[in-house]
Amino acid sequence: MQALLLTDYRKLELVSLDQPTIGPNDVLVRVAACGICGSDIHGYDGTSGRRVPPIVMGHEAAGIVAEIGDDVNRAKVGDRVTFDSTIYCGQCDECRRGQVNLCPSRRVLGVSCTEYRQHGAFAEFVAVPQHILYPLPPTLPFENAALIEPVSIALHAVARLKAAKGERAVVVGSGMIGLLVIQALRIVGCDEVIAIDLDESRLELAAKLGASITINASGGWGRAEGEPPDAPRAGGSTKPRPQPPIDFDLAVEAVGNGPALATAINSVRRGGRVGLVGNLAREVPLPLQSVVTRELTLVASCASAGEYPRAIELLASGAIDVAPLISAVAPLAEGPRWFDRLHAAEPGLMKVILQPTSQE
Repeated sequence: MQALLLTDYRKLELVSLDQPTIGPNDVLVRVAACGICGSDIHGYDGTSGRRVPPIVMGHEAAGIVAEIGDDVNRAKVGDRVTFDSTIYCGQCDECRRGQVNLCPSRRVLGVSCTEYRQHGAFAEFVAVPQHILYPLPPTLPFENAALIEPVSIALHAVARLKAAKGERAVVVGSGMIGLLVIQALRIVGCDEVIAIDLDESRLELAAKLGASITINASGGWGRAEGEPPDAPRAGGSTKPRPQPPIDFDLAVEAVGNGPALATAINSVRRGGRVGLVGNLAREVPLPLQSVVTRELTLVASCASAGEYPRAIELLASGAIDVAPLISAVAPLAEGPRWFDRLHAAEPGLMKVILQPTSQE
């Protein structure tokens, strides 16, 4: 089979590899679409330490069942499917509690580290266990279905924060996850959702996808406690409106650096909640006294844990719209070029979907 192999940092090659073999509980999926995740970019250049060459990356994928193991009863050949990015055991204490994302023996598709190497879906075929497989409705395009994984992450973050109808929220960072979190917050009924980012084109997308106010923080992410953000715009317009009070019920940090975290913490009211979703920097400063004296709740959110069916339902119904987030759809052979463009942070690029095999 053809696969996109990371042979060295910042070097991807289209190579021929053996087709994966499957066990009795496994399914072989012919990959129709696989999204390039931000974590793949950080693995591509070696900054994350989670993509050690040689490795086939890719974990946001969808396709068609090509072969099933002898004991598989959840799928048949020809089924349209997607799958969780995390392979969990299903037997440990965490899995039995429903915290499959915290399984101590979990393996993530397309990731390699000191503990394991798990080839991913930038290839014509990928083998996955049947318990992480989910059927797709016939009307959902594969390129949209490839984004079910990030949608599930956004849904998990909102669920972890217990966001509720009538609340007011801030989302710091309008990248892929931030834009999906904005939509998820609207679905649960948040009255006002503020989007903060440094990129004007991303803020325009945020406004189209449900942000009631957008704020360009290009003057600096961090703010002193109680200091309002600069120049909020209602619905993404350039018309200034009065500065909102810094008393939001919750904030979601979807960047993963210190200034963005400070902005999120300083945006919520006393007793507010801050969701930690961004996972870029290994360590960040924490304004401890502000958190303690205002009795804030910090809620970490990692991957997803059972949100795939709901994510599929929301995409199929159109309640969550991922089409505006897809910048390009390209064949697998063009992967190296698109990785270079994404790594260079080319303006206007959001999500690139690669197609290892032809569509139905």
